[in-house]
Amino acid sequence: MAAVVEAGSQSQFEELLQKSAKSLTVVHFWAPWAPQCTQMNEVMAELAKEQPQVMFVKLEAEAVPEVSEKYEITSVPTFLFFKNSQKIDRLDGAHAPELTKRVQRHASSTSFPATPNSAPKEDLNSRLKKLITAAPCMLFIKGSPQEPRCGFSRQIVDILNQHKIQFSSFDILSDEEVRQGLKTFSNWPTYPQFYSNGELLGGLDIVKEMVASGELDQMCPKAQSLEERLKALVNKAPVMLFMKGNKEMAKCGFSRQILELMNNTGVSYETFDILEDEEVRQGLKTYSNWPTYPQLYVKGELVGGLDILKELKESGELVSVLKGDQ
Repeated sequence: MAAVVEAGSQSQFEELLQKSAKSLTVVHFWAPWAPQCTQMNEVMAELAKEQPQVMFVKLEAEAVPEVSEKYEITSVPTFLFFKNSQKIDRLDGAHAPELTKRVQRHASSTSFPATPNSAPKEDLNSRLKKLITAAPCMLFIKGSPQEPRCGFSRQIVDILNQHKIQFSSFDILSDEEVRQGLKTFSNWPTYPQFYSNGELLGGLDIVKEMVASGELDQMCPKAQSLEERLKALVNKAPVMLFMKGNKEMAKCGFSRQILELMNNTGVSYETFDILEDEEVRQGLKTYSNWPTYPQLYVKGELVGGLDILKELKESGELVSVLKGDQ
């Protein structure tokens, strides 16, 4: 198994999973247009030499959409880890050291999750501290606020939304290390978990009690309406680009092309990664009456997407439009 195997179809992918059921399988969902994916393919090739007992598979995400949709692949590179044909872990992004660490850990463990040694545990604790303080109110649930994946998660999201509480969330199903580690870190064995200013408030029952006592409204900030939030976002900078990824790492071909156009103009602009916020991703389509991404705004007004920018470039109007002269 020293070489990286390519899966070109859903049936081939499933066959590879069955073939390597008793060993660790690492699947790289990649795209040929993304340079970070090419780099991570090289990392995988080196890992394949070091870990001959592990099967490494690369799968072009856009070429095999059935598999990408099944595992909710929304950006590249993304790595999935399988044992006994079951997904046990996921890593999003081009993080070579983290990929190496997880491959080594899962390959050496007979069961999941592996017991971490003291050094990784310190790293995990630092990561958990950052996560629970990522926003004034943080909710750790199964799924997302838009698509909760268990009844308890759905109930707590409904309560927070009914009380117009402003909160950010983390999908514990997307990261097994966080899912297991936060139980120990917070000394709270179940999910959902709700935090305020880095302090655990509790789960669903505690939040219900806080609603009854009036504490929830007192302790947690109120959310802006979606329309207010979108208006603030499109006016965040004179030129705002809503895309998949960011300036440093585009996560789809259209976003990569529009970055090239923008960078060649010399005009300053800011970006917003719609993959990081499903509410913005869906809401902006209605707000702008524009159903696709990327979307470019100048002084809060929609200019359009990639095709519009190409037309403006061909007509010689792009720079003047970006500067707000037209």
